Amino acid sequence: MQARQLTLDVTLPDGSDFDAFHAGANGLALDSLRALARGEGERQLYLYGEPGSGKTHLLQAACHEASLWGRRAAYLPAFLLRQGGAHALEGLDQLDLVCLDGISALVGCVETETGLFNLINASRCRDTRLVLADTHAPRALSAALPDLGSRLVWGPVFQLQPLDDAGKRVVLVERARRRGFELPGEVGEFLLRTCARDLATLMVQLERLEQASLRDQRRVTLPFARAVLGEGG
Repeated sequence: MQARQLTLDVTLPDGSDFDAFHAGANGLALDSLRALARGEGERQLYLYGEPGSGKTHLLQAACHEASLWGRRAAYLPAFLLRQGGAHALEGLDQLDLVCLDGISALVGCVETETGLFNLINASRCRDTRLVLADTHAPRALSAALPDLGSRLVWGPVFQLQPLDDAGKRVVLVERARRRGFELPGEVGEFLLRTCARDLATLMVQLERLEQASLRDQRRVTLPFARAVLGEGG
């Protein structure tokens, strides 16, 4: 799937779609978000979880899905929310789907909290689907603006559970397959044993293996992975 240019000049990377997401214990969240992206089911969702639990992937996947269905979507990461503040939220209720990744960047300032409050209200009036995500649960954000806390939970709240090692192995093998090469099980085990175990780091190491394989015209094997990454990844 080609990356799609969406609102605010944010380009979503290839591979950030629902098919590339291994749900694990997050099946209900995945199903609810997929329906929302198509304009069905819930009108607002809140996702939270520790770094690496899949929040960013799911929000970007929702925008990809909405685009496939001819719907206008925007994905705003935390750095844009911090930089743009309340102005970054203006006019977003005119779209079909808005995904805000890291809304704690908007909490702690009356102006930005008011902007978020107004966006939630306007989205409900215009039937704009809204997905909010953060590392913190809604109640843990301690918003100063009265009633913002209640708006954050106008829809279902899902705590994303991180993948276990078996799930991470599945993700590694599937990502390699989508990139056009085979990842033997023993190489997956090697990555889990020698690298930091968060998915972001594992994907970086997988990309290093892919680039080295293409450069050297070699299959990815355990000896090759050791030579490229070393025993410490």
